[in-house]
Amino acid sequence: MALKEQLMADFKDAMKARDEIAKNTISLTRAAIKQYEVDNREELDDAGIIAILSKQVKMRKDALADFEKAGRTDLVDAYNQEIEILNRYLPEQLSREKVLEIVKETAASLGIEGGKQNMGKLMGSVMGKVKGLADGNLVKDVVMEFLS
Repeated sequence: MALKEQLMADFKDAMKARDEIAKNTISLTRAAIKQYEVDNREELDDAGIIAILSKQVKMRKDALADFEKAGRTDLVDAYNQEIEILNRYLPEQLSREKVLEIVKETAASLGIEGGKQNMGKLMGSVMGKVKGLADGNLVKDVVMEFLS
């Protein structure tokens, strides 16, 4: 089943189960997908939907720090639940060790052994390989660690 159909089916199930958080999260995600399709006049495939889902997760993770700083535990809990729901649709994320392995392989193929001046070149190549499979901040941390 394609992701778009899976989202619709899960939306219906959440409505039947009266699961407000799941219903609202999936509804907002479907709206973001629809908005992208209308703006760009193109139908998204699963890879495009995964990119939007990743962006939705990133937005929520970024907001978590602000909520924690403000002491809004109710919003922190709600956003954590939303992130958990969205992660169901994303491919399994790579571990730090696997990302480090990919960074080492990529650096070897590019002939990079170290130096901060190679950060952009290495980051670009690695992100192309792990797009949607690893968080950009994790990749940045691993690349910086490798280059130093």
